Amino acid sequence: MSLIDRLGRRVLFSFDPETAHGMSIAALRCGLPTAGTAPRDPRLKVRLCGLDFPNPLGMAAGFDKNAEVPDALLRLGFGFAEAGTVTPEPQPGNPKPRIFRLIEDEAVINRLGFNNEGHEAAARRLAARQGRPGIVGVNVGANKDSADRIADYEKGVARFAALASYLTVNISSPNTPGLRNMQARAQLAELLARVVAARNAGTARPPVFLKIAPDLAEAELEDIAAEVTEKDIDGVIVSNTTISRPRLRTPAFASEAGGLSGKPLFERSTVALAKMRKLLGPQRALIGVGGVDNAETAMEKIRAGADLVQLYTGMIYAGPGLPGRIVQDMLRMVERERLGSIRDLRDSRLEAWATKPI
Repeated sequence: MSLIDRLGRRVLFSFDPETAHGMSIAALRCGLPTAGTAPRDPRLKVRLCGLDFPNPLGMAAGFDKNAEVPDALLRLGFGFAEAGTVTPEPQPGNPKPRIFRLIEDEAVINRLGFNNEGHEAAARRLAARQGRPGIVGVNVGANKDSADRIADYEKGVARFAALASYLTVNISSPNTPGLRNMQARAQLAELLARVVAARNAGTARPPVFLKIAPDLAEAELEDIAAEVTEKDIDGVIVSNTTISRPRLRTPAFASEAGGLSGKPLFERSTVALAKMRKLLGPQRALIGVGGVDNAETAMEKIRAGADLVQLYTGMIYAGPGLPGRIVQDMLRMVERERLGSIRDLRDSRLEAWATKPI
């Protein structure tokens, strides 16, 4: 970490996590903090689903819930940014406190519950940035009290298809009761069929990704892969936060309900990623998320089958200079291994990860 990043972390960690997050968004909105420019090199480029990513590192959904700072995130060095999760109607989410730092684990537990300003607020901001460069995806969800949650996803796809580089259907948050049940095959089949129909009904037809949980048995992964293939979903994001609590060292918050993210998620999410790659085959897009906090963990996701990787919690602990540092280190690793493209690494450790128990 740079001195500025260390000082920034000290200041932010003096506030509760949700206040600190709001301060981070406000700073980015004002043009702060600045970070070193990430290298742009053809060996880092990834072409996927018709999109040209300048590098494979993205900001995951959850940081910029209301599409307030996608361009500021891109300036930090990310190759793409994902806004959301956005629901049709604004909702406050779950009662506070609902974010907990597990500092010794470099992890976070959250039970936010899709708190956001709703479709219209995010759509206004994304419409205002139309014409600017950069890949910005939108992650869509359902309102907690919705009578027809699948209809909420249809609304999200219809509302953001013309504004987003890609769309993510998020059915994997543990913080909206019953939401993860939509990963079961019968519900998933209906959801994906209706989402694809909603996307195809418009003139803009961005790629659609499905975001899944890491807490799935192998049979459940098989069902998801079968439906993704049958409905021709463009790709899968593996994974969201986990409800498991693997040997945490921060006992004060380890028993808090919610989804765990950060370093402890790396192993479980990478195993799920590799198993999904084996199930889907080499052509379907995969984005790896969970425990990425440096170039080596990012590259290991690629070795395990990811085309792209995302992070969020890692930046809480390492500061806004992290994405630029990761991209710089990725390039150094590509040069050291004399690769023509970072994509040459993909699947190089697929078998090692896919054979581990989930």
